[in-house]
Amino acid sequence: MLHSRRLLYINEIARCGSIRKAAARLNVASSAVNRQILALEEEIGAPLFERLPRGLRLTAAGELCIEHIRDVLKNYERLEGRIRSLKMQQAGKVRMVTTVGLAAGPLPEIIARFLSEHPRVFVQLRNDTGGTTASPVVSGEVDIGLGFNIPAMPGIRTLGNFDIPIGVVLPPGHHLIGPGPINLADVTQEKLVLAQPGTSLREVINLAFARLPISVEPVLETNASEMLKQLVKCGTGLTLLNPLDVITECRRGELVFRPIAEPHARYQQMKLFARARAPLDAATSLFVEYLLAELLGLVQELQAKGHIPPEAKPVAEPISHRDSKADRP
Repeated sequence: MLHSRRLLYINEIARCGSIRKAAARLNVASSAVNRQILALEEEIGAPLFERLPRGLRLTAAGELCIEHIRDVLKNYERLEGRIRSLKMQQAGKVRMVTTVGLAAGPLPEIIARFLSEHPRVFVQLRNDTGGTTASPVVSGEVDIGLGFNIPAMPGIRTLGNFDIPIGVVLPPGHHLIGPGPINLADVTQEKLVLAQPGTSLREVINLAFARLPISVEPVLETNASEMLKQLVKCGTGLTLLNPLDVITECRRGELVFRPIAEPHARYQQMKLFARARAPLDAATSLFVEYLLAELLGLVQELQAKGHIPPEAKPVAEPISHRDSKADRP
């Protein structure tokens, strides 16, 4: 591709915020990377980066340039995929970002089934590393995202939307296990291990506890949902998650989920979304349709088990990617 090296260098610098880090990732000399910046800045007649004591930051011109660069790289990647498919019979690539909890929960089985049915599709899945699920989609680094409590913004468009309640996760044999929703006041008498402050899950948990007359002091806080599940299994304490986070463990009988009784019930909005004004290629469109159908099936399974109240249907039925528009804040 014409000037491909320069575009790759600029894109990596924007991601890393440092010439040295970008050069290390690209396995080239820092001087070579710096030359590419200077050459492009001279060509367009404006600085692309602010030189700061601890790295580089995109200027306004740089923001426009990197958006164009990523569009060019994405289009070139599509072209490479089409050419590669002629040689290798590969149908396409799906690039997705999701939460750590979903990546460790129901998604592996869904993706495994999809790949068994569509073996020529390549899937690249990355975790959001906490609170940044929308960013890689908006920047064009990935094609679609799946996360909770994603705010409406002009840079993304919604493909599907579900409301999932949080609930209490208990080890088998715990004395609070019983039919129906659980009284949150009873949970406050137990040791708790919770998502750490600042996470979207903890914000929902705090809203659930807010109407109780006592403060809640967990014995442990972490942003790792897998650790929370392991601590519950070990008997360290109870936790609050949504039923999708623990659906695999509940199927195996390793954990028990109970929804929270009113008036303390709270929900996380699960959203499947894509970049606004960016069309999905054939492979990604195929995966989106498959994933939405699987997610709807999981919600129906959880309703049948009483983990989601029967009357609490998804706030929005899955929205077709063909008809979805940019979200409005």
